[in-house]
Amino acid sequence: MSTGPSSALFDDLRAVLDTDRVRTGATELGLYRKDASNMEGTTSVVCLPRTTDEVAGCVRAAVRHGVPFVARGSGTGLAGGAVPLDGAVVIVTSKMDRVLSVDRVARTAWVEPGVLNLDLSRQVAHLGLHFAPDPSSQQTCSIGGNVANNAGGPHCLAEGVTASHVLAVEVVLPDGTVTVLGGEDPEPPGYDLRGVFVGSEGMFGIATRICVRLVPDPPAIRTLLLDFLDVDDGARTVSDIIAAGMVPAAVEMMDQLCLEAVEGYIHAGLPVDAAVALLVEVVGLPHGVEADVERITRIARERGVRDIRIAADETERALLWKGRKSAFGAIARIKPNYYLHDTVVPRSRLPAVLAQVYEIAARHQLLVLNVFHAGDGNLHPLLVFDKREPGVMERVHAAGEEIVRASVAAGGVLSGEHGIGLEKRDLMGLMFGPVDLAAQAALRDAFDPAGMANPRKVLPSGSACGDLQAVPEGAWI
Repeated sequence: MSTGPSSALFDDLRAVLDTDRVRTGATELGLYRKDASNMEGTTSVVCLPRTTDEVAGCVRAAVRHGVPFVARGSGTGLAGGAVPLDGAVVIVTSKMDRVLSVDRVARTAWVEPGVLNLDLSRQVAHLGLHFAPDPSSQQTCSIGGNVANNAGGPHCLAEGVTASHVLAVEVVLPDGTVTVLGGEDPEPPGYDLRGVFVGSEGMFGIATRICVRLVPDPPAIRTLLLDFLDVDDGARTVSDIIAAGMVPAAVEMMDQLCLEAVEGYIHAGLPVDAAVALLVEVVGLPHGVEADVERITRIARERGVRDIRIAADETERALLWKGRKSAFGAIARIKPNYYLHDTVVPRSRLPAVLAQVYEIAARHQLLVLNVFHAGDGNLHPLLVFDKREPGVMERVHAAGEEIVRASVAAGGVLSGEHGIGLEKRDLMGLMFGPVDLAAQAALRDAFDPAGMANPRKVLPSGSACGDLQAVPEGAWI
């Protein structure tokens, strides 16, 4: 494959797009060679299509010149999935940002991949509907990116992740042809290729139109903040709530360091002296919601909850959620950089794994801030640091790998919603044997036999024979 700029490739791309939407300047190439992870790559050209035909034209031009391509949305990914390797063409879908149609009766919408997650919910709010997946980055992440990584969010505990809310996807395949996977019918004929595509991290093609399911707004909502003086008590409360037969809309956990950082930013009266706080939200019919609040309150008291705060109105509820979703930005008050992981562990193992996370961070002389989707065991430990300190990156990456290994050893998995990308590619062997990896590689080859779409992501090199290859030198920053 070519790894350098090609004037013939640029000319072909400019024949597809306006000249000002084919970028080769140093500034653009510098911006688009990385995403929100701690990794970076190289690109020779950045394309900004507005239509399906233009995306297909860009793909065909790249393939014709033997240059790989990478799809990119808003660049909020945290696993290096949108980092271009081998001088790949970066095809950015951010200009494809229209909500094409909304069916209020069927509760569906066709959207372009560049539509921002929160903007979609805002555009259908007057219909009493919303898009359920709500990552913390929902103000900036795109629907196309949500599809690529099968994104989740706090409210996916009850509603499910992105795969549960996508009915059909129009896709530009890696050879430049266009097809639709899935459909609006309850049971589209044939294999569930829509399900295969969601979460494929750009390896099977580029989504250009997406049919999403919309969810009715609940008639009643109650949001509780429960704080504890012991992390174990908070973690065990989560398991107790689920074991009691309740599945709240969301159960989030924030530890003391997180509470301190967030409170310094939003001034919401958070319990900064608590070891941990749970943000629990229940929705449904009014009487059922109040019954759940009473049961959750009783369970929390049995676990030694110190204080129970129930949001009095929508303003207070929004403030509490602002605190939860501002956590990643608020850590800049502590250190300028962070490294965030995304493992999942069984709820019953939360106390033990959290203890390991704190021990690992301390041993590597790092601060760790825990804020995560406790209801489904989706951990998000943030290792906070200043990358200007000599040797700190080595400690950060060593601690990060230990956290992943501890999570998998506890019966967990590598990722809940951020994807594998480059970050966890070489750790896939912790979960999958050579036969498993070969099966996954065969599926990838069925979509992209030439290996042009987002190459060297997710699957270790030589997956067919279990031969692992390290992340390319210089990929980490």
